[in-house]
Amino acid sequence: MPMDRRVFIRKLVAAGGGAVLTPSLAGLIAHNRASGLGFANHPSLPGVGRKARLTPVIKPYGELAPAADCPELEIPESFTCVRLSSGGQPSTVRDGLTVPNAFDGMASFPLPNGNVRLIRNHEMVDDADEAVPFGDPAYDPRGPGGTTSLEVRVSERDGDVAVELVDEFVSLAGTRQNCAGGPTPWGSWLSCEEVTSGPEDGFEQPHGYVFEVPVDARGPVDPVPLKDMGRFVHEAVAVDPETGIVYETEDAYYIPDRLPGAGFFRFIPNEPGVLAAGGRLQMMAVDGRPGYLTARGQTAGDTHRVHWVDIDDPDPPNAGSDPLAVFRQGVAKGAARFARLEGAFHGDGGIYVVSTSGGDATCGQVFHYRPETADTGVLTVVFESPSADVLEAPDNIVLSPRGGLVMCEDGSGEQFVRGLSREGQIVNMVRAPHPEGTRQPGEFAGSCFSPDGRVLFFNVQGSRTLGGSRASATYALWGPWEDGPI
Repeated sequence: MPMDRRVFIRKLVAAGGGAVLTPSLAGLIAHNRASGLGFANHPSLPGVGRKARLTPVIKPYGELAPAADCPELEIPESFTCVRLSSGGQPSTVRDGLTVPNAFDGMASFPLPNGNVRLIRNHEMVDDADEAVPFGDPAYDPRGPGGTTSLEVRVSERDGDVAVELVDEFVSLAGTRQNCAGGPTPWGSWLSCEEVTSGPEDGFEQPHGYVFEVPVDARGPVDPVPLKDMGRFVHEAVAVDPETGIVYETEDAYYIPDRLPGAGFFRFIPNEPGVLAAGGRLQMMAVDGRPGYLTARGQTAGDTHRVHWVDIDDPDPPNAGSDPLAVFRQGVAKGAARFARLEGAFHGDGGIYVVSTSGGDATCGQVFHYRPETADTGVLTVVFESPSADVLEAPDNIVLSPRGGLVMCEDGSGEQFVRGLSREGQIVNMVRAPHPEGTRQPGEFAGSCFSPDGRVLFFNVQGSRTLGGSRASATYALWGPWEDGPI
């Protein structure tokens, strides 16, 4: 069961500072270093003599082939995939519910009855004059986004795993562009708005906040914006269970001479486990390098000593007209700049974060932050993709219970769910075919494992506007994970 807030706080008080380590990604650093960033002349490649990436691609689970029950996807031939839920269509398990589209971030939680709770974001982007809330109470009568909660049964049938949807319902309504977020140790989902629109755009409420949805909610929750956590272009969050500190990523571009980049934030709550009680927002800065740009000139294994600067006004009045209003406060105090920070999760005694368009090739970076004192820590460059052929635009990210890393791509071409072993090996887990002349089905998102580690859940986003023609989908994938590193 999710941890009760009181139990969580008691554990914080009793914690001796030792971190529970998850499988390390240090092998990625060693792989990058050993291969000299992996470039070599290879005569078998088109254009003999040009530099090309040589990255181990392994197929421990077999070749990808159309899934028997989901032919729109290709999966390893030894795996099974089923579609649990479809957006823009009537629910198959809840009368009267038309499932909202635009599936995005998601997390998995255990339920007392042995089933699995999924809480899923909906990144609906309709303008104020077209938006219709999909539940009541709604934070904003013109807000099209929110979350739905699913109950899924994972069982065994004829010696194999069986996964089926039991229920789904609206659990947060009236928000806008709910992109990612993250689970908390005390049993809730933090849903993040990726836009700072407001009354100046025709909406009745300001947007750009984090909202909390308890695992045990049975319908739409009272939508309370956690304003001390900041009003900016939110993406994901990750909670440090040792301290209750919430780390937050910002999804903003770095484009030379145009946009300055994105920040990496942390929220120190006044009362751990009770975010509505307020707290302090801070932004990461690199020691001795004010405004340091992490998106270029990095090498896997590079480390930077960092500290945190206070954000004086986490909810500035001009955030609606300037989505970077919070970010600019941090940069004015010397904070560091990233490029499109997206996925985040806690592991190895710190926080992993993904920069979707970071790196010299603009194809993605993975960083790890490890705190050392209450105010300082070390930021390490774990991995940087040198080309789209290796990894393109990693977005949602999650650690497998078996030690691999699973990343959902949000690129411009074919979409993959890719695994990355601790030895730097790529494993293509899911592919969405994109024949020439056809419309892309949308990015992969929401990857998370069932509490027992047997099933990987993930989403295909589909359309993000009311009446869009591309249906979103939530899938379950399982098979002989033990045959490989994921």
